[in-house]
Amino acid sequence: MVRTIESASPALCRLHLSSELRRLREESRLTAGEVARRFHWAASKMTRLETGSDGVVKPSDVMLLCRLYEADAETAARLESYAVVTKTKKDWWQSPEYRSVISPGFQAYLALEASAAQLHSYQSEYVPGLLQTEEYSRAIHQTRPADVSADQVERLTAVRMTRSKVLRAEGAPKLTAIINEAVLRRPVGGTEVMRGQLAHIAALAAGQAHIRVLVVPFSAGAHAGMSGPFVVIRFRQQGMRPIVYLENLAGSGITRRPDDVERYGDAFNDLLSSALDQQQSLKMIEAAAGEL
Repeated sequence: MVRTIESASPALCRLHLSSELRRLREESRLTAGEVARRFHWAASKMTRLETGSDGVVKPSDVMLLCRLYEADAETAARLESYAVVTKTKKDWWQSPEYRSVISPGFQAYLALEASAAQLHSYQSEYVPGLLQTEEYSRAIHQTRPADVSADQVERLTAVRMTRSKVLRAEGAPKLTAIINEAVLRRPVGGTEVMRGQLAHIAALAAGQAHIRVLVVPFSAGAHAGMSGPFVVIRFRQQGMRPIVYLENLAGSGITRRPDDVERYGDAFNDLLSSALDQQQSLKMIEAAAGEL
């Protein structure tokens, strides 16, 4: 439970709200479709309410649901307060400066990332976004299609730098980032940019107890991450199930399906067994920087 709801982020309030609304509905033995028909809502509205996909939740909708589910007065008041926060406050990525360059799928991910207890990330080609330097990030965004303007590149870079502050916030998530050795060997942005990026990763991994960076060496051969990058997100709040974030050229999105989450969780565990340990990984990162 959020200790001081008024001081909580909208993202965290949406997650608490969605989790509790789903729990209350299931305890009432109602399907989402039955609830939607009761209030003449589209089925998609129930999906958004129970996944935290809506940026703003109407307190009146929450109270209707609480009455239907026969929630006690304390629970109803708390859920209404969560909804009020989503109406009166905005997360940083909802500002006009950033909103136009962030896809809806990635906005949903940012809300989850900001509320996570653990992030288990695998990247095959890039340094994970949370660990990128400004220069490296800019070089990545400059490889985007020609219709992305210089101004958009700068705003996308600013998004990534703002996003990385989650690792320095109070209650920061524990990040375990597994990267393919190819990430270290590809000089994105040129020698100096890449050398600075590798030094940044090494400093974070060596100096921050909640950040772990591991490398899957080429010598590991075939491994569980060869189908592409992913992030498994786990939460502190009881009842909030882990989710998986996937991204490719066609777009990005999240999956909450238990079998998908289990499949990617198993893949991450397999990658842990293929990766070098923390000390060996740091040595490889430092060696790669020295070879540039």
